[in-house]
Amino acid sequence: MASVDAAAADARVVFPERVQQGALVLGKVPAGSRVEHAGRVLRSTGYGTVVFGVGRDASGPLEVQVIRPDGSRTAARIEVDPRDWPMERVNGVPPKTVDPPPAIAERIRREQARVTAARTRDDDRADFARPFIRPVEGRISGRFGSGRIYNGKPGAGHSGMDIAAPTGTPVQAPAAGIVTFADPGLYLTGGTVVIDHGHGVSSNFLHLSRIDVAEGERVEQGQAFAAVGATGRATGPHLHWGMNWFDVRVDPLLVLERR
Repeated sequence: MASVDAAAADARVVFPERVQQGALVLGKVPAGSRVEHAGRVLRSTGYGTVVFGVGRDASGPLEVQVIRPDGSRTAARIEVDPRDWPMERVNGVPPKTVDPPPAIAERIRREQARVTAARTRDDDRADFARPFIRPVEGRISGRFGSGRIYNGKPGAGHSGMDIAAPTGTPVQAPAAGIVTFADPGLYLTGGTVVIDHGHGVSSNFLHLSRIDVAEGERVEQGQAFAAVGATGRATGPHLHWGMNWFDVRVDPLLVLERR
């Protein structure tokens, strides 16, 4: 009887019934299944875990198609709960970072293209599956998704979580991964590091005063790899921690709350 129960459990498709905008969604499928969502085939771990992100402005229901190894199909439908995004005014940032001249705008475009390229990796590592920890302790001074007005000019919604901390405070890896981008001098984001956690999940860390790792290095959870700063477009020392599933930005605070 136990073997029958185990077989039934292995055939289950498990996803949450509801998620919030900005969530990182983990699901369980039979090992060896083909899983499709949002036009992408999702990588699955050897034990059947899959992951995908829900954007800031996503609406439901979301659909995940699962084709089991025996050919049977299941469609999981996930409702998306909307969030109320507040508006934040950020004053005192350098004017050239708000309305850059053409040459600077082109530099910003090139630099952001490099960061975007680092987020296209789809490594077969499940570092994302463990609970995440905060990269630095401090007051949350900016929240994911909030509207931003820089020096009176509307900007895009905030792409991560800001944590206020003194310059030089060590930044620890919230989860293990591979450093896929490290540059101390980007125009908007200053010292910038991207750590890939596998299956398209990555963390980015901005405005760093110091970077102690190089591209290609592996970092373990809790390992100090950089220091808080105020480089780039920043009005004071803080860590901007953003997370992505490929090109979909997700809320690090929701990832921290996942247990």
